[in-house]
Amino acid sequence: MKRFFIIITLIISPFVSAQTTESNTSKIWTLEACLQYALENNISIKDATLNLEQAEVNYSASKSLRLPNLYGSASETFSNGNSIDPITSDYVTDQIYSTNVSLNSSFTLFQGNQINNQIQQNELLKNQSVFLQEEMKNNIILSILENYLQILYAKEGIEIAENNLIATEKEVERAKARLDAGSIALSDYTEAQSQAATNKYAIIAAKNTYQQYIIALKQLLELDPTEDIEIQTLSSDKDYALFQLDKLSIYNNALGILPEVNASKIAVEVQEKELEIAKGAYLPTLSLVSSLGSGFTSLDDNNFSDQFDINFNQRIGLSLNIPIFNRNQTKAAVKTAQINIEKAQIEKQTTEKEVYKKVETAYQNAVATQEQLIAAEASQDAAEQTYKLAQKKYELGALSTTDLVISQNTYTNAQQNYIQAKYLNILYNQLLQFYQGNDIKL
Repeated sequence: MKRFFIIITLIISPFVSAQTTESNTSKIWTLEACLQYALENNISIKDATLNLEQAEVNYSASKSLRLPNLYGSASETFSNGNSIDPITSDYVTDQIYSTNVSLNSSFTLFQGNQINNQIQQNELLKNQSVFLQEEMKNNIILSILENYLQILYAKEGIEIAENNLIATEKEVERAKARLDAGSIALSDYTEAQSQAATNKYAIIAAKNTYQQYIIALKQLLELDPTEDIEIQTLSSDKDYALFQLDKLSIYNNALGILPEVNASKIAVEVQEKELEIAKGAYLPTLSLVSSLGSGFTSLDDNNFSDQFDINFNQRIGLSLNIPIFNRNQTKAAVKTAQINIEKAQIEKQTTEKEVYKKVETAYQNAVATQEQLIAAEASQDAAEQTYKLAQKKYELGALSTTDLVISQNTYTNAQQNYIQAKYLNILYNQLLQFYQGNDIKL
């Protein structure tokens, strides 16, 4: 096992070192800079923005349904034999060349109030798209916050591993001197070498973890994979005490501000409008229709322009379409809309339950990590003192290499537990702030 650690370290250390070398010109990214850049460049947010723009187009198009339509038509016809002259409507037996042009318009006076309901539904969909866009922004914000803290955690993990290696290398030197002096056995010396190799491996693993989090952050920011970035470390004297609000108050506040909750409420209203639109198909449709037209026929002796003047006509009228039986299509549409209303209501309840779960989880974890942070800090301080004492004993030859390794590992674990509790505490407290509508700031 000792040889395994040494061999692995020698093989992959140059490769990882090359990967983790950072440019001196790397930009230092604060959390605020990451959030601002992502809100402007993240493709998921851009996609949500396009959905909003499409909803606005649909809303504008539905309002235009109130306007009359207007379209023109023209035809050129040749007929032979018994036929009706399309211009004069006379029954003739001859070859006829005819030209017809017209302008036609219709205006819906009443359609079961479907047009108004369609406009109102599309306005709701537009408002819902606004909330869905905000939800996507929030998702990206929270992803960046989590990733940012993971990077800071991994960065401190690298520092811990590097400090351990420095200490272990010194211990290897002392062990070599003691071995040469004959005061320790060879196994003690190789134990020190094994610990050094293990610590080198820990550095490699920590740097690899750090790079993985950096890659994830680049993807959230839509940065080029080859671009070197570095994030700003936190102020060591900032206090991240537990957010002082009871979880029920946090939940009630979250229900009022989180966009996914508002979007789910609008979804119910959208389906209710869909029901009104479906019921409108039971009612008749009344339309105003009009047209202008003229034409030319080869049977008339007048020339083309004279015929167009003579044959000019205008028409205006009302058209009433009464639904009698459409194979139960309207009945099915109404039933489908009623089902969709119930589904939207269930989805709204599900969304509210998910919000409560998130708030409850964040609150409980914030309380737990606050206590864990206090305990981990005390444990780290005690383990540090114990390790320093073990080092002094080892220098005096009063402690075996194995016991020193155990003491160092205990101190390392205590350090890891502390930084883990620290960043989890920051994360969950920031989540509680977020659920109150407050800005995320580190």
